[in-house]
Amino acid sequence: QVQLVESGGGSVQVGNSLRLACEASRGTSDAYGMGWFRQVPGKGREGIAAVYPTGGNPIYAASAKGRFTVSRDNAKGTLWLQMNNLQLEDTAMYYCAAGPFEQPYSWFATWGLVPARYPYWGQGTQVTVFS
Repeated sequence: QVQLVESGGGSVQVGNSLRLACEASRGTSDAYGMGWFRQVPGKGREGIAAVYPTGGNPIYAASAKGRFTVSRDNAKGTLWLQMNNLQLEDTAMYYCAAGPFEQPYSWFATWGLVPARYPYWGQGTQVTVFS
């Protein structure tokens, strides 16, 4: 069982930045992929960015490319999401997730942002962007 705790959310003005952190209760092994997802009321959970268990290029949703950067420290079991140039539409609850992936990276690149692929979730941290 992996427990995840997110932090770093808050209220920021359009164009500003935030850095989210996700701490795992125990070090996530290189068999776990980890990702960031977000959700607004009344809509489904959206995959934003994820990292493959053993490294390689992170994968990003189109809405995150060029503005968000995901990184992880396997030894510490920590995942970060650097969010720059935040926009009103980035307002959401942001969740960290982890899951065991044995499939090759090519599979992960296609399916790694699907929420149903992740069995472990944090409680979320709210990000609010105002004008």
